Amino acid sequence: MEQSATQAVTEPNEHATPAAAPASLRADHRAPDRMVLQRGIFTGPSAKVSDELYAVVKGRAARERQALRLEKGATAHTNTYFGRFAASYWQRWTTVTEVRATMVLDVTKKARVRLVASDIAGHRRIIDTAKVDASGPLTLTAPLDQYVDGGALWLEFDADGGELGISELTWTSVAPERVRPVAIAICTFNRAADCAETVAALASDPTVLAAIDAVYVVDQGTDLVQDRPRYQEVQPVFGDKLRYIRQPNLGGAGGFTRGLYEVSAVNEHADVILMDDDILCEPETVLRLNAFANLTVEPTLVGAQMLFLLNPDYLNVGAEEVHLHELRHGQKVPKALRNTSMLKKNQERRVDAGYNAWWTCLIPAEVVAKIGLPIPIFFQWDDVEYGVRAREHGFVTVTLPNAAVWHADFYWKDYDDWARYFSTRNSLIVGAMHADLDGKKITKQLFRNIAEHLVAMQYGLVHTTLQGIEDFLEGPKILRDGGIAALAAARTSRADYGETIKHPAATPPVRAADIQLRRASGEPSREALVLVKRAINQWFGRTQHGLIGVTREDAHWWHVSLFDHVVVTDASQSGVRVRQRDKARARQLLLRTFRVLRRLRRELPDLQERYRAAMPELTSRANWERLYGIND
Repeated sequence: MEQSATQAVTEPNEHATPAAAPASLRADHRAPDRMVLQRGIFTGPSAKVSDELYAVVKGRAARERQALRLEKGATAHTNTYFGRFAASYWQRWTTVTEVRATMVLDVTKKARVRLVASDIAGHRRIIDTAKVDASGPLTLTAPLDQYVDGGALWLEFDADGGELGISELTWTSVAPERVRPVAIAICTFNRAADCAETVAALASDPTVLAAIDAVYVVDQGTDLVQDRPRYQEVQPVFGDKLRYIRQPNLGGAGGFTRGLYEVSAVNEHADVILMDDDILCEPETVLRLNAFANLTVEPTLVGAQMLFLLNPDYLNVGAEEVHLHELRHGQKVPKALRNTSMLKKNQERRVDAGYNAWWTCLIPAEVVAKIGLPIPIFFQWDDVEYGVRAREHGFVTVTLPNAAVWHADFYWKDYDDWARYFSTRNSLIVGAMHADLDGKKITKQLFRNIAEHLVAMQYGLVHTTLQGIEDFLEGPKILRDGGIAALAAARTSRADYGETIKHPAATPPVRAADIQLRRASGEPSREALVLVKRAINQWFGRTQHGLIGVTREDAHWWHVSLFDHVVVTDASQSGVRVRQRDKARARQLLLRTFRVLRRLRRELPDLQERYRAAMPELTSRANWERLYGIND
């Protein structure tokens, strides 16, 4: 395919140079008198999304993206996920002390409009109100002075005497002197159709498109985004703002870092919004993240929340933190909502994040200048590490409610996957770099996890976990190639383990007529004792014989380990996996576990020093230039 003259392209495995940057990215921008913090949106970017995430209407009405028309007697309110203004967050973290809700009304007879607030407990109070009997603009004002621990603002509309039209709704504040340039970096690997749609979503909103100065698409795959008709269709809309870069597959860490690298090379004052390729993008979220970042008291990482793609009204989690001493990320911040329908409940409390995942997250220029680039750990924990490192240098992360994208539901992904290699290895790397890990505690925890996998007959998962620990023990040199060799090894080495293979549910590699479904009883109260008992019974073959079927919801180690041959539904619900007791393999893996964990406990203090000492080199521009093949 012939490339546009305005589009910078680098081919993988060739000498690369930094992509040319659009002129608008090279300088700060003069701000308007008032800055738009968010707009009134009344319907979503896809028919999959409920309109009630934006506005709730009682009565007959007609919706457009940024306009709502109520028939006589109808009412509407924006006390909804995307309709609310997150007053608590704006008061706590920004210079904003007052907001105005401005709109244009088309009034046929008379109408009422109310500006309403909640507090930490969700109690409703009216802040400002207007009775309107003529068409034209209307502004309602609210001070941000009573929301530190929680609360939000929204609008309510009554079409009392006739039809009421609402349009051009904006929440604004006094603007800063200058608005910082902002670029979007999208990392993609063989999700060309999804990525093209994400790019198209950005092009669909002229206001958002005008607010961003560049979009970098970093393509690490072989199914190229640039070849997709949808991408080619919207490419001219961006003018010179769209940049397409090809490079070898260095995972999410390598793709997102390329965006940070390119933008910071052009303008050390430009922010970067990292964005996944396979999301359903709400363009309004870009505007809200950017506005918030421009008004924070200090440079702040600003993350979008994640809604589930397959269950679009459900929030993944209000805010996350990491427990480094336990090697656990994705932990819910206390009082945050998790797996909750946002049609039924709102997040009233302010909950402060430890980090934000990179499905969509804004990184301020000052962070890149101060702490350097991410570490080349391919993927898994790269966003965690960067957020933790930023906080160590004084930069907090805010996960902003009412700003979100839809991302594939995590619980539809099976835990027994090659990605567990990177999760295991990288959790140890990040823990070693940023916490004083207790070798005794860590090895005890890892042994418990591995023991559960062994009794559940997940031998490939045990192998993958041990592989991650073994490579961590090799020290920082394992990151020399950015993860290319590790990816290949993690994938291919699982082929020897039959239970890692997913089969069609209708044609499993066993006789379907022999499968007997067994449901799980309640969770055991003394898990450690049950684990020991299950391990002994598995070892001596004191298990229920025959072919047993287990649903995904029942596939707990303490249930599956009662049997010696099971067909388990894959988390994706697209097939099944077959597990079978293998004492010889279990013994081999157990001995390997003892050796590896003994070594980990002994060498952990030295490894922490080595990884910390390697941090400056690993995160340097020179190291990433080497990985990208720039200036070779």
